[in-house]
Amino acid sequence: MQRPNLDTLQQSLAAARAMVANVPDPIVLVGPDGHVAETNVAAHAMLPTLRLGYPLSYALRSPAILDAVAAAVPGATASVEHLTRVPTERTFDVQITGIALAAAERGVMLLFRDLTEARRLERMRVAFIANVSHELRTPLASLVGFIETLQGPARDDPASRERFLDIMRDQAWRMTRLIDDLLSLSRIELREHVAPDRRVDLRLVAMQMLDTLRPMARERGVDIAIDCSPEPAMVLGHDDELSRVVENLAENAIKYGESGKRVDVALTRRGSEIELSVRDYGPGIAHEHLPRLTERFYRVDAAESRGKGGTGLGLAIVKHIVSRHRGRLAIESEPGQGAVFRVLLPALA
Repeated sequence: MQRPNLDTLQQSLAAARAMVANVPDPIVLVGPDGHVAETNVAAHAMLPTLRLGYPLSYALRSPAILDAVAAAVPGATASVEHLTRVPTERTFDVQITGIALAAAERGVMLLFRDLTEARRLERMRVAFIANVSHELRTPLASLVGFIETLQGPARDDPASRERFLDIMRDQAWRMTRLIDDLLSLSRIELREHVAPDRRVDLRLVAMQMLDTLRPMARERGVDIAIDCSPEPAMVLGHDDELSRVVENLAENAIKYGESGKRVDVALTRRGSEIELSVRDYGPGIAHEHLPRLTERFYRVDAAESRGKGGTGLGLAIVKHIVSRHRGRLAIESEPGQGAVFRVLLPALA
């Protein structure tokens, strides 16, 4: 059988190279001899050991993909899911398509579509719905139960009626706080990619919010100590969102560090950044919990958090606000020695 013209085959490969060069997804073109004929920049970034003229198996050790490449016929496409674990875990949908190069010669094109972010968002969506359902189910069940009791056995019992109405009011406020926090988090996430551009005095924002929280602190026997310079601490920011950061961090310190009877708030200039730190002297937080504290609905002690009126969203809101302000959030704690929450924001002159 006559072999195809070499020039024609080279022209076909050249056309294929031009086609894949600027595609953002990783693409690998395998020639008729089973060796790598062409790749693009994205493919080299994903498979650093990929080399032109060498077998695909040298860089990609996936039996499912290699078998699909060997079985590919022109015009047909097979789909294989590929999971990588180094340097990070990523999931790809690999589209393997047979292509005609010249005469009877065939090649194979591999297109890698990154599904990592889509899978992560899907897991987050499922977890979010499950968490919200769980958080709302308990107060709703309480309300339904107390309403049925008031309509039945406690209909003519004034003392029970007053007690139940107080509990129902607390449960209704709990749901209101949860919905308010969910709406706040949603609004912040929608704007997270847009950095604020207004000049805000973080010192003034912090002082005003701490004055608002002092009555709650006094009720719990907690003293708030403030350490900051009288000079303005100017940052580019959104004053309402920065107020929310101070409120959430200070309120958490008052509630969960209540046993320490003291909360220290400091505002410090550190080079090109301004640091807001909130320290409590409560029971502290075990190390295994620290990386997850900013996750939605994550609680070190769920029963204690709900008992203190927490929604499990406060630190998630803080994290997203700080991210929008192009800052950093750091958490330090030792069991029995309280906790320190530090927010570092770019400073203005």
